Amino acid sequence: MNITGTSRRFGITAVQVGWLIRGGRIVDPVTGTEETSDIAVLNDRIVPRQELAGLPVREVDARGRVVVPGLIDLHVHFREPGDEEAETVASGARAAARGGFATVVLMPNTQPPADTPERIGAIAARAAACRHVRALPAGCITRGRSGKELADLAALASAGAVAFTDDGTTPGDTALLHRAMEIARDLGVPILDHALDPVAAARGVMHAGARSAALKLPGIPAEAEVCMVKRDIELCEKTGCRVHIQHVSCAESVALVRQARAAGLRVSAEVTPHHLALTDEMVVPTDANFKMLPPLRTEKDRAALLEAVAEGTVSALASDHAPHRAAEKARGFLAAPPGVVGLETAVGVTYTLLVRAGRMSLMEWLRRWTTGPAEILGHELPSLRPGALADFCVLDLENEWIVQPQTFLSKSRNTPFGGWRLIGRAVCTFHAGIMTWSEQS
Repeated sequence: MNITGTSRRFGITAVQVGWLIRGGRIVDPVTGTEETSDIAVLNDRIVPRQELAGLPVREVDARGRVVVPGLIDLHVHFREPGDEEAETVASGARAAARGGFATVVLMPNTQPPADTPERIGAIAARAAACRHVRALPAGCITRGRSGKELADLAALASAGAVAFTDDGTTPGDTALLHRAMEIARDLGVPILDHALDPVAAARGVMHAGARSAALKLPGIPAEAEVCMVKRDIELCEKTGCRVHIQHVSCAESVALVRQARAAGLRVSAEVTPHHLALTDEMVVPTDANFKMLPPLRTEKDRAALLEAVAEGTVSALASDHAPHRAAEKARGFLAAPPGVVGLETAVGVTYTLLVRAGRMSLMEWLRRWTTGPAEILGHELPSLRPGALADFCVLDLENEWIVQPQTFLSKSRNTPFGGWRLIGRAVCTFHAGIMTWSEQS
């Protein structure tokens, strides 16, 4: 990909000028069109090409590449405030841009938690200052994520919270969550739930099954997730709130979500790249990069997740980007924190598994990263039509690349995909008309 008429340094373009993205295969999930064409950008909008006449124009040669709306990740952790050594808003935003993302939703399990309007406002201000990605804060459901007392959800929404979640935990008090859903419904804000019963999960560190028994590691049964998914769906039916199940990991959960959606309930779910790619049989007990929450499940579960994404039961993919310092992950499988980074490998893992493997079309895969998440948030659907916000990325969907964690823009390296050969990566990303990533930088 060639860029002409512009500096090739990584960063933010200082002066607003016209851009012309030439010769790419344009894939628009809103219009359903796929065609080879150009995209013209002026200021922060996609415009008809004639509007660039007489203006200085910078060009991107996208021939042989695919141009798509900027991707949306509903589930990321940027660790600021509280653990800036693992990730900051700025470093996470750069990793997101490199991954092809224009919008991410920040989980509130920071230190301190994002449970007040002041904290939501501070996170939003940090996000606005970095400008590499639209980083939207989610607010806590309960104060301190304690599960004991509701946060002021209306105040959080007024301060900019786009969703409510106690991610990392789930409120155990069903009556409390019921009330939260009623408030969220009236505010028009979705509830995102980390559906995992802490009592049933206990001190487990991987899926409860033959593999955990062989490794003598405490397990987390699938029922720990399933019982909470059942509860969330029942509360959704009672309240009419939009309820989104985070990082679904097992076949029984998929079946429940499928049934709920068929009944017309406002229930949605996401699946992560690592749960699509890995199983408990692949767990390396000396490598805590295979430890995540919920844990990696069985091959039967993985197959059910792949099917659910392909058919649309699961309407969103999400990275659950969870950076951790190397020293933390080196504490061993029992003591290390769960979670893996994912923004810079999400496209490659999911495109390779879902599209290259023939499980779904490029258009449908793209919808899981764009219109699906946007619908869950209640936001405008991302498009490449003239007049749309100029959030888009140019993808190389033909050439193989090797995951090299040492080159990540994230401050953390905790990935199970090091050395994997993947197809699909962003080579150029724009957010609001600004080039935020280019492989030529």
